[in-house]
Amino acid sequence: MDETTPGTVRPGGRTARTRAAVRDATLAELARHGYQGLTVENVAERSGVHKTTLYRRWGGPDGLVVDALELAGEDDWRPPDTGTLAGDLAELAGQVHSTFTDPEQAAAPSAFVAAAFDSERAAAALRRFYADRHTRSAEVVARAVRRGELPAGTDGEALVRAVTAPLYFRLFVTREPLDEPLTAQAVAAALAAARAGVFTSAAGA
Repeated sequence: MDETTPGTVRPGGRTARTRAAVRDATLAELARHGYQGLTVENVAERSGVHKTTLYRRWGGPDGLVVDALELAGEDDWRPPDTGTLAGDLAELAGQVHSTFTDPEQAAAPSAFVAAAFDSERAAAALRRFYADRHTRSAEVVARAVRRGELPAGTDGEALVRAVTAPLYFRLFVTREPLDEPLTAQAVAAALAAARAGVFTSAAGA
């Protein structure tokens, strides 16, 4: 496997440090200029990595976005464990709310979504990132089933998607403000549906 391919390097060493520096510079440029203003030249200047290296290893702006998303997926994030499903889902929805209502925090993830509309490579990377997040988040549902809070066979990923979908709809489709009452409503609606067995494999058959 080619060590210079983004997303395939072994941890540690100069290659990993270079990749991290480019990732940090990419995120900073996305936060400042958005995807449309992301350039290899600006990332090179900010990261201290020569632009010829960036073009050779990342190809262009969409390659920079793809690798930033791949690195984000290599983190150690874990879903909340409050002791109840309602609490866990509220925490998950609250993380989306707090991220996207803070302009500084929202800039980079919003740019990732914008990039996905312009680049199939970025779209595929974004799908992989969220698929991984949903898989990790499904643990809150598995715990709830073990506690007897939900029917056996409840699809954890489907439930997590149902909680966050109304939030992302307002953020990226209707462009309406996202507030705490709406976030709580999304959690309550998904939770009620889950308790009624809507997300069990039998219901989807």
